[in-house]
Amino acid sequence: MTQWKTLCKVEDIPKLGARRVTRKEGGDVAVFRTADDKVFALLDKCPHKGGPLSQGIVFGESVACPLHNWTIGFHDGCAAAPDVGCVQKFSVKVEGGTVSLDLDELNAGAAASATEPVKALA
Repeated sequence: MTQWKTLCKVEDIPKLGARRVTRKEGGDVAVFRTADDKVFALLDKCPHKGGPLSQGIVFGESVACPLHNWTIGFHDGCAAAPDVGCVQKFSVKVEGGTVSLDLDELNAGAAASATEPVKALA
């Protein structure tokens, strides 16, 4: 059975913006909100040069990396052609306006990692 880590309310994430979940190990997670209030989560690291996707421009159901403008899709975490590469995608649950992430996915790949409170981006 999936255990969920409650993060925040949907309205705590700016429309067409992101919030970042800081993990002790394994890289931060960017949680995005689209114009129509869909919520997605990706590892906060572009597959190209590691740019912080949480600081990118959200459009449609994608984000443009702030470093080199690569477009990364929210559904699969993959770069749009002609660019290639993918970033880890995380399962998101929105229930009653509350956003949660799969705790096992958050902890995967980082021995004994734990999540810290969600921190808003400046």
